[in-house]
Amino acid sequence: MPTSRAWHLVRRPVGEPVADDVALVESVLPDPVTGEVAVANEFVSVDPYMRNRMNDARSYVPPFALDAPMTGGAVGRVTEVVGPAVDETGRPIEVGDRVVHDHGWRTHAVLPGGQTRVVAAAGSSGQVPAQAWLGVLGMPGLTAYAGLLRIGEFRPGDVVYVNAAAGAVGSLVGQIARLKGASRVVGSAGGPQKVAWLTEVAGFDAAIDYRAMPLPLGLRRFAPDGIDVCFENVGGTQLPVALSNMREGGRVVLCGMIAAYNATEAVPGPANLALAITRRLTIRGFIVYDHEDLRADFEREVTAWIRTGQVHWQESVSEGIDSAFEAFTAMMRGQSVGKAVVAVSP
Repeated sequence: MPTSRAWHLVRRPVGEPVADDVALVESVLPDPVTGEVAVANEFVSVDPYMRNRMNDARSYVPPFALDAPMTGGAVGRVTEVVGPAVDETGRPIEVGDRVVHDHGWRTHAVLPGGQTRVVAAAGSSGQVPAQAWLGVLGMPGLTAYAGLLRIGEFRPGDVVYVNAAAGAVGSLVGQIARLKGASRVVGSAGGPQKVAWLTEVAGFDAAIDYRAMPLPLGLRRFAPDGIDVCFENVGGTQLPVALSNMREGGRVVLCGMIAAYNATEAVPGPANLALAITRRLTIRGFIVYDHEDLRADFEREVTAWIRTGQVHWQESVSEGIDSAFEAFTAMMRGQSVGKAVVAVSP
């Protein structure tokens, strides 16, 4: 029978999660039965939304159970199939196929074939590195695509502002906007290295190091005529600044509020929300799982841009499943660059 090492949540964090909130547990997995597959994970994802799942609170996904493996995005190779087994698209699964699934935070998993999706056939390395299916071609990538184009109602000629712009979602938002005809793309990020990558590699017109320059000054300097689309990943003190710089008829895409995820007290809302009335703003939140109908178009367009070198991404790769919790907390502190992933086997 296969064994797995998996991270369990053992108590609900108060504020920033600490090591005593989790445990790395080794266990024997059940043998797969008909329709199931065994997968050896190659990479697992750590993402900001996972912090909210550590709370015992109602949300769009259930909270993590205590004393059980946490879940999240993962990509790996199929090591056993008890057939017939098909993936979520109805494709037959074979040993050696690379699949994406939601049994992350662990080394191995046994799960129904229908909870996986084949992204590379057996014997194939695929068109992109395995971990890209957790980032630029995965959930963060689809979040950027759906958020900008559907929720933000992007139009050519728009001025687009993205905060947390060097992250897995924000960096792709800016690049899609540029490729779709934005008149100007501005981002904000923490630190000169992130800012340099945004402007020199990712093609942003400008980027603000909010640690070195006040954000209001940066937006006045780099988006002097205002913003049409704000892609909001941070919240906190950054959202009111963006609202103050929105053009009439602008759209605010509420993707995340990472500034509040570890808060132990209620976070006050922006004091200038009345601008939504006077400037006829649309402020709309969204959850990526509601937009799976866009996946085919998203993968087709972004894969083509990757092949032609028009889309770039960064990764912060931690080595070994033992490093997963540390990788998660570092990502939450803003210490990672681009997509944070864990290579399961060093």
